[in-house]
Order: sequence, then C-alpha cells, then structure tokens
Amino acid sequence: MTLHTRLAVGVAVVAMCVAALGVVACSSGTTTASPESTTSATTTPRPAGPAADLSTELTGGAGVYMATSIPFDSGATGYTQHEYVAAGTATSYRAEGALTGDGRWTFAPDTSAPYRTRVLVRAPADPAAFSGTVVVEWLNVSAGADTDAEWATAHEELVRAGDVWVGVSAQRIGVEGGPVLVKVEGIPGSEQQGKGMKAIDPERYSTLAHPGDGYSFDIYTQVARAIRDGQGLSGLQAQRLIGAGQSQSAFALVTYVNGVQPLTKAFDGFLVHSRGAIGLALVGPGETANIAGAVAGTPTIFRTDQDVPVLDIQTETDVFSFFNTYAARQPDDDHFRLWEVAGTAHADVHIVGANATSLDCGVPINNGPMHIVAKAAFRALATWMTTGQRPVTAPRLDVSGEPPTAARTPDGIATGGVRTPPVDVPVAALSGAPGPNPAVICLLVGSTAPFSAARLAELYPSRAAYTQQFEAAADATIAAGFALPEDRDALLAFADPSGIPG
Repeated sequence: MTLHTRLAVGVAVVAMCVAALGVVACSSGTTTASPESTTSATTTPRPAGPAADLSTELTGGAGVYMATSIPFDSGATGYTQHEYVAAGTATSYRAEGALTGDGRWTFAPDTSAPYRTRVLVRAPADPAAFSGTVVVEWLNVSAGADTDAEWATAHEELVRAGDVWVGVSAQRIGVEGGPVLVKVEGIPGSEQQGKGMKAIDPERYSTLAHPGDGYSFDIYTQVARAIRDGQGLSGLQAQRLIGAGQSQSAFALVTYVNGVQPLTKAFDGFLVHSRGAIGLALVGPGETANIAGAVAGTPTIFRTDQDVPVLDIQTETDVFSFFNTYAARQPDDDHFRLWEVAGTAHADVHIVGANATSLDCGVPINNGPMHIVAKAAFRALATWMTTGQRPVTAPRLDVSGEPPTAARTPDGIATGGVRTPPVDVPVAALSGAPGPNPAVICLLVGSTAPFSAARLAELYPSRAAYTQQFEAAADATIAAGFALPEDRDALLAFADPSGIPG
C-alpha cells in the first residue's frame, strides 16, 4: 500500500469552506441570452509581467498527491497528467483605500519573495482533441490539503469538451502545512492533516517553498502567464484561460477579480463556485489567510466595470448559511451571471464520495445534482467566451424572514432558484440546511429527508406517473439551460421510485 493510499481516509475531511471530503489518490507523475461582441482572448492587450518557470517536472516519491473523492484515471479520461514545479519571484499586494462593497478595489504591488510551488496539468492525450480552453483551478486547501474540487465536480464536461485542466497549489498550507479549521480525530492517517506536501512526501516535494498566502494571487497570475506562453502544455497553445475555484478558492477569486485581474488581465473568464460574501484577505509574508475570521467581513459584489465574463454558481447552503452570499447578491449584467441552485449543499454525496457513509449528521447528507448544473455552467461560460452568447439568466432563490432564509414548500424544499428534477418531482426534501448534528462538517453537507410512504402516495398515483413526471422535469431543466443533454441519463439516475406504490 502506498503512502498516499494509507492517507486516503485520514485526509477525507470537510473543513469550513471545504471543497471536498476527499480521499488521497495516487497516480504517477506522467500517467497516461443574446449574443454580444467580445474581444478575442488571443488579442486582448495584457500588461507585461513575469511568468512562472514550469521547466522542472516532479517525479518520484509516492506519485502525484491530491486529496480528492474522484481519483484521476488516465484510462477512463484519455488524458495525460504531468506535475511541475512552478518557480519564480512573486509580489504581494496592498490595498490602497477601503475594500468597499462595490468591489472596485485598488491594489498596488507590495513586497516580493521567491516561490517554488506545484502545478498539475491534465490534458487530452490526443492533441487534436484540445478545445483551446484551459481551466486554471485554484486548488482548495480548506481540508488541510490540496483538493481538485472543480475537476472532481465537472471533469466529465471538461473531458467531453477537450479542455486542459491546470491545478495550482496557490496557498501555503498545501505546500508547507498549517492550521486546519476542523480536525477529525480517530481516523487512520488523520494525523497528516495540515502537514503539507513537503512533509507528507519529502522525496517528491521537498524542494518546494511557499512564501505565504499574500503572494498567492501573483503566483496564480504567473502560472496563467506560463500556460498562455505554452509552458506545461506539450506543444498545445491555449486560446482562452478560465480562472476557477470552489469554496475557499472561490473566496480567493472574489479578491482576484476585484483587485488583481484589473492589473494583470491574466484570465479571459471566471467560474466561481460556492463563494462566500467576502474575499480572501491580503496577508503578510509567511502568513496563512484566515477564512474563519474573514467570514464576518464586509460583503462585496463583483465589480461591475470588469471586461471579462464571470459566472457565479451558488448552492442553497452558500446563500443562507454563514457564507451569507445573499448579502452579496447582484443583478446580472453584460459580464456577470449568478445561478443559485435549489436543494443543493456546499458539499454533497457526489463530492464526498464513498466517505458519505462515515458522516453522522443525524440525517443523510445532501444528494442533489449540483455537479450536473456545474457542468452546464462550464459549457455556458466557454460559449460566452468564444461566441459572446450569454448564459441564461436564472431566477434567484426565494427569501423568507429576517434574517433572510430560504422560503420553503410545506415539504421543506426551497422555492425559486435553478430547479432540477429531484426538487420539482421529489421523493425527499433535498436541502442546503443541515441535519441536527451541530458539527461544523455537518453545516456544510446539507440534508436529505425522505418522505413518508403516506406522503409519496399523496404525490404520485403510481411509479409510472412519478417516472413520467421526473423525465419531464429533466427535459425542462435541460431546455432551461441548467443541465446538458449529454447529462440527461445522469440526471434521470436521481429518480427513486422505490418507495412509491406500484
């Protein structure tokens, strides 16, 4: 058993702002809506600046380290995987003036420091399959280790499209280790949480060095520049770069879009998934950004004078819990779309994977189809960037009470927002609200409350009637633009007629 496999359960935790309740997977380092005019990604003027050096490939040790619920499978995806050192000298930023709620922030360069971090590249094995789009994911570190949350969520669509995926170890804890917001004890390997790649696999990662989260934004920029220059792509040429991140990484993208992108013009669009109401803080040398402390900061929207598209997808949990993105809601415009998805949770059965059964939250955790909506979002953003056709405008979740919370049906299902078959033809109440266990982990994974046999009999005269309604709802979700035709079977797999009288 490899070191990374032994850690599989130990790193399988959800922390505050978690991206995934993952298992550590090991693989070798070299495994095989109306249109508008837009500026071409290849001709957009970009300020000059340093690029990361990706010339050194990482090999040896126990193989590629990634905490994930969905290990990379080169055979299933037809993708190669290569891991590189990203090296250079990064600059931190300081804010000039207040970080106001309108997002129109002014950043200026501050200090500089050398860095050596990790970049992971997954690309089509057949160069002819490459779409020209590169998704650059800010890897999430909330669970005390790098997690590829967006790959785990949407890799089926990225592979279908032929996109390259790049994971950036942008934050210090993934490399050097650091404080873990929620520590899960008593699980084999859990003592490795927060140690960082250098301590977990020194043979492979000992040469890495991260100067602190204040430099993360410029590290991310420099990797984007390197990728646009063709580094790490084995001869492929990027035409469009999407900045992507989930949870804590989405907090980082709020800060990046509002303060850094106006200076660098490094990305051609952003997919922001489960942001909080505020952005990731600017911190000093050697420091780790404190998400827990930042949650109480000033809510901020995405600045409305940006010139690249931003698609923000939010779960029900994100809108009304301590993430409180209700406070940062903003109208759609020519460069912004917001999708709030009813009946979904910050983390769910799909992202947690096999470890879902190890969570005791008092009720089953959320089993909503957020990942299916996310795949549609990636395609909608790519279409927006390449053709100018804007994504569909989504209704917002309905609100009730003060402080605001989700308005719900008598069955406990949120109203409004993006609708999917499991919430419109339900056999259980899917919710972003947690079960009775007050553990922080359980606050993030929502709940699934099965209906009684009596309620199912009231709703559906037969299994055939239920199935017919569910299929019609799936087709309606696809027609609305919130699921892809290629994912119809995956959407139908959420149907569960087992408790309905024949």
